[in-house]
Amino acid sequence: MLTFLFSAIFCAAYLSPIISHVKGRDFTEQEMSHYRDRVKSMFYHAYNSYLENAYPYDELRPLTCDGQDTWGSFSLTLIDALDTLLILGNHTEFQRVATLLQDTVDFDIDVNASVFETNIRVVGGLLSAHLLSKRAGMKVEEGWPCSGPLLRMAEDAARKLLPAFQTPTGMPYGTVNLLRGVNPGETPVTCTAGVGTFILEFSTLSRLTGDPVFENVARKALRALWRTRSDIGLVGNHIDVITSKWVAQDAGIGAGVDSYFEYLVKGAIMLQDEELLTMFHEFDKSIKNYTKFDDWYLWVQMHKGTVSMPVFQSLEAFWPGMQSLIGDISSATKSFHNYYSVWRQFGGLPEFYSIPQGYTVDKREGYPLRPELIESAMYLYKATGDPSFIQLGRDAVESIDRISRVTCGFATVKDVRDHKLDNRMESFFLAETIKYLYLLFDPDNFLHNTGTEFELGGLRGDCILSAGGYVFNTEAHPLDPAALHCCSREQQERREIQDILLSFSQPQTVEPSQDQRADGSSESIALKSGERRKAPVLSCPTQPFSAKLAVMGQVFSDNS
Repeated sequence: MLTFLFSAIFCAAYLSPIISHVKGRDFTEQEMSHYRDRVKSMFYHAYNSYLENAYPYDELRPLTCDGQDTWGSFSLTLIDALDTLLILGNHTEFQRVATLLQDTVDFDIDVNASVFETNIRVVGGLLSAHLLSKRAGMKVEEGWPCSGPLLRMAEDAARKLLPAFQTPTGMPYGTVNLLRGVNPGETPVTCTAGVGTFILEFSTLSRLTGDPVFENVARKALRALWRTRSDIGLVGNHIDVITSKWVAQDAGIGAGVDSYFEYLVKGAIMLQDEELLTMFHEFDKSIKNYTKFDDWYLWVQMHKGTVSMPVFQSLEAFWPGMQSLIGDISSATKSFHNYYSVWRQFGGLPEFYSIPQGYTVDKREGYPLRPELIESAMYLYKATGDPSFIQLGRDAVESIDRISRVTCGFATVKDVRDHKLDNRMESFFLAETIKYLYLLFDPDNFLHNTGTEFELGGLRGDCILSAGGYVFNTEAHPLDPAALHCCSREQQERREIQDILLSFSQPQTVEPSQDQRADGSSESIALKSGERRKAPVLSCPTQPFSAKLAVMGQVFSDNS
């Protein structure tokens, strides 16, 4: 029942926009088209500047018109921007870059890489590009999306990260050497998000490839983190992955924590997983009880609930968009408008904003062209049709184009008070900021599909794919849940046939699953002892061909 209610809310709120309490002036189609063109122009100014001045380095330095490696020497901006090319309609360049990456990117290198960043940007970007490659006009392998060169690249990159998860707790180190594994002197302290932001990419990998190791380690890390919460139901900011002891005990929804909560919600959507949803709802109760004040979210001490930092961080601006996915539109809208007021004050969101003082925090005045407020505007516009969310997009285009545009791309704002610039253009500007802006102004984009279009795939060619319900990872790389269902079904059928054949030749023994304790009880917090997991009653785009579609975007199983 829990999954049914959750899925119904998601399908109705996101897949089928509900127009209500419309405020402000509607944007005409001509105005929407104008801003789509503006966003495209911004993208190509930044993208071409990277190609001409920075490739094959990870990122562009826009003030000096050169490049630098930042997260591992992967030509990162090219990987991060690949799916954005398709979303903007450029099939030819998508095909060229996808082929180029296959020929040039090598993960067998002696580089220390962030486990978190490599996962969300590289693994996530390659998975998304793989799942979109047929739409982009690329020739795909037989059995796609369960096989393909970009999928194999994503798997290769993810395998380089697996040594980081070899800890007593199952929580990963923050950094791994791609050639040698975890360095002997590596610090065991990592941020909460660095532990809990793998379930989307790793579950996608496991279900597309049939190798359960990725999903298993991601779930083990999530459950280990869940067991460390305080008596009042909060988690801190940094934890020792060897001892499970909290090193930084500030609890909030911003930097160092944010995508942990995001992945509980989106993982529940993509995998139809009651356990993840239950975890989030338990956290959400404590977050509202201890950190929420007048539609702002403060930082508090995780054990006592006392305020430790009365600040708004720009990364927190993802929260209203995430709230819209669980149907909490009223609370999301109120917080969004608080954050929007900060944007209007400075023409961007400073990294830290003092709520009592109504001003920036010392040494945290920068705006690195982050996407989070624009992301929330996109989700909330889809859910409500309120043009005030479009107005944020318009303001963002005008501000970024006026303040950050330089000869070679767009530069990070070093200080929102005087708009001085810094010599960096993060890859997420093309992966997220531009993408969410374009999707905000393009309500008919294929990513907003509500089931009116689809394509077929799978080993037998009978899987319905690309029918909507895409789940964005925290780097804005869209993943198609239907592909996971398609490949999982094929693999399950193969396993069943193998089991039948084996049963004729040898006796079978039942091994306890990784998620079973020694006494046989389950670690799942959504199921009681002895209770068996039920199949989801409703699943947005991930049901087989025989499913029945209803008018509001829900998809009901034959046995519902």
